[in-house]
Amino acid sequence: MGTMVRVLLGSGSFIARVLTLPSTIGSEPTKNLSPSLTPLQDALRKLWRSAYPNRELPGLKSEAWKDMGWQGNDPSTDFRGGGFISLENLIFFAHTYPEAFQNLLNKKEGNRAEWEYPFAVAGINISFMLVQMLDIQSGLPTSLSGVRFLQFLSNDESAFDELYCVAFKLMDAHWLARRASYMEFNEVIKSTRMQLERELAIEDVTSVKDLPAYNLLR
Repeated sequence: MGTMVRVLLGSGSFIARVLTLPSTIGSEPTKNLSPSLTPLQDALRKLWRSAYPNRELPGLKSEAWKDMGWQGNDPSTDFRGGGFISLENLIFFAHTYPEAFQNLLNKKEGNRAEWEYPFAVAGINISFMLVQMLDIQSGLPTSLSGVRFLQFLSNDESAFDELYCVAFKLMDAHWLARRASYMEFNEVIKSTRMQLERELAIEDVTSVKDLPAYNLLR
């Protein structure tokens, strides 16, 4: 377990990303960060540019953010509980699987409900669900899913981001299969988690890309 411990607890570690909440993000400018912007604000701007490359970048407080599925005109207020990692997950998804990301953002697939889940807020909930499922905040997970995930992470530092993309697509597939509406969102999240736990328990799965649900991203 020595290598896995270093992956989790070392400098710039995965656990540090998970435990970084909006209230702990410093406001000091960092390298390549626009002056006067916090890391959270800068990341939100990056996400907007990835999601809407042909639209003008709105102010940090604007009604336009609701188009992405934030609850109000200031998306920074939606990060309580999910942590900064949820925003990083969304940016990774947009850059790594742009077609799947756009399909989910714009609800292009399937017969959609009249009361759809808000894309961005759903993304935060998925990050939070994965952190709980994998028992990450305990430091060294002991659950089967958590232990298996550590094996993935020791070989691929982007394993959590990859699993996030799979989970988001899987959640949407469950949503469509149930013909769910927003009041059923928590039940959809639960069924998504159960399927992920089953797939993580498959003996010959050695990476996120081995999961059967990964095929949803192709």
